[in-house]
Amino acid sequence: MKKVGIVGVGEYLPSKILTNADLEKMVDTSDEWITTRTGIKQRRLASKQEAVSDLATKAAKEALNDAGLKPADVDLIIVATITPDMQFPSTACFVQANLGAKNAVCMDISAACAGFVYGIVTAQQFIGCGTYKNALIIGAEILSSITDWKDRNTCVLFGDGAGAAVLTEVKSGGILSTYIGSDGTKTDLLIIPGGGSRNPSSHKSIDEQLHYIKMQGNELFKLAVTLMTEAARVALKRAGLACSDVDWIIPHQANVRILMAMAKKLGLPPGKIYLNIEKYGNMSSASTATALCEAVKGGRVKKGDIVLLDAFGAGLVWGACVIKW
Repeated sequence: MKKVGIVGVGEYLPSKILTNADLEKMVDTSDEWITTRTGIKQRRLASKQEAVSDLATKAAKEALNDAGLKPADVDLIIVATITPDMQFPSTACFVQANLGAKNAVCMDISAACAGFVYGIVTAQQFIGCGTYKNALIIGAEILSSITDWKDRNTCVLFGDGAGAAVLTEVKSGGILSTYIGSDGTKTDLLIIPGGGSRNPSSHKSIDEQLHYIKMQGNELFKLAVTLMTEAARVALKRAGLACSDVDWIIPHQANVRILMAMAKKLGLPPGKIYLNIEKYGNMSSASTATALCEAVKGGRVKKGDIVLLDAFGAGLVWGACVIKW
């Protein structure tokens, strides 16, 4: 297998900001309650004119520019999203058309908050075996479109955004190891019941609010800490590394208490966990992608650093990726 690395990153965050103070006017909550329990102060919201492919395209353009590649150089586009433009065709095909990436094979991945990590693992296989040369992996979400803004337990959590990475063959470093997992026996913990073949869209499904996120937060909290910790340990073991070798963990930004509990279990100082949840909230597949972009472009991640991507989401799904930058 060829060595595969990330050679370009990009992000796009919508301009509209929804603060905790704004939410205080919408539901029975407070800035103190939200901040204490989640670490979130604000989140971004897409405009009514923006679809997920629009956010994804802007992040992709920035990543391609960062990598010094043109759209025609891209062989593979993977969009990780649970809020696609529509059920079909894939959002990746809309992104391809927007970019003019006529040579790319396109697909979406539905792996919720672990989608960006799943996309990286998938692209690594294609590039590593020589099938494709340059892959564009995008995590993009408009979670505001599936959020019940009357449910104070969920509406305080989510935001919109997109992050992207360009993967290609590298001579040294790059992806050292990966690990992904799933547990389909716990699908009921985080779910949108309506809109699929089990509960097709109808007046009844709309009246029963089945097209919004339903979440069992307490149970998910415990599982997220356990499984993200396990994913980190397994991926590091496969890379022949210890937790102490890690320079940065860039995780899915679900909840700051989850991330601090994970750091404690791994025996790592909180300062090694890159956080942007305060500014953007939980953006599902876009969280890890935008955090990686910010850490790289902000100069936090430097050449030679060991970076661990770690994510957990509905499915249940989880995954980790160890990269030598």
